This record gives sequence, structure tokens and C-alpha cells, in this order.
Amino acid sequence: MEVIIKQVEGLTFVAKGDSNHWVAIDGPTEFFGSEAGTRPMELLLIALGSCTASDVAAILQKKRAKLEKFEVRIQGDREDVHPKVFTKIHINYVFTGKELKEEDVKRAIELSQEKYCPISTMLKKTVHLTYSYEII
Repeated sequence: MEVIIKQVEGLTFVAKGDSNHWVAIDGPTEFFGSEAGTRPMELLLIALGSCTASDVAAILQKKRAKLEKFEVRIQGDREDVHPKVFTKIHINYVFTGKELKEEDVKRAIELSQEKYCPISTMLKKTVHLTYSYEII
């Protein structure tokens, strides 16, 4: 896997990987950014959330779960001093659907967190990572 990051101006960058899709990245104005893209630490949480969400959705689809809506909400706590790493990350999975089986939801999340999502596995080595779920 390979990615390329190109500077546009100041702290504004564009990046793409093997999928050939560009992503805009930027920083806050107080650090000479122009607020023209997602910040790198936000991208890390987005990567984590989309990794585990993809796993969970695929597993539930195989189980023929009737999902009407599915969201993953992530809260990350960071150090106050540089390099301001994440110290805690909490993932909340929110499912909406008829006849969703709690045991299927729970097992899908466990499989993602324990076996399939490489981003979760990497982050757990340095960050306190927790999760919860809601079925509506």
C-alpha cells in the first residue's frame, strides 16, 4: 500500500492512496492552516470508525439483519501537550432496525474489534479503546 501527499498551499494538502481517491487535509488558522480540509487527527478517528463500521455492516449483512440505519460515533480524548496523542477513544455503535438481534449485533462488534479491524488492533497497543452500542 502506498499513499502520496501533495502540498497545495500552507497547511493545505491533498492525498490519495491505491484507491486513487483524493482527500483534502488542512489545519486550523491559528497554525497557518486555512480550514480547507479535514485535520489529520480527525482522519485517524474517521479511519478507525469506517474500518470497524465496514466490518460490522458486512457481518450483519451476512446474518441477514434488517438494518434501517447504522452510525458509528467516536469520541477521542487527547493529551494537552504536544504531541497531543489520543489517550482514550470510545466508539459508540448506533443501530436502528426491526427485529435486530442483540446477540448478532454484539458478536459483529466483537469480531470487528478482536479479529478484523487492523486499525483498532494497532490503536489498542497505545490508546485505551472502549466501545458501546445502542439498538433503537
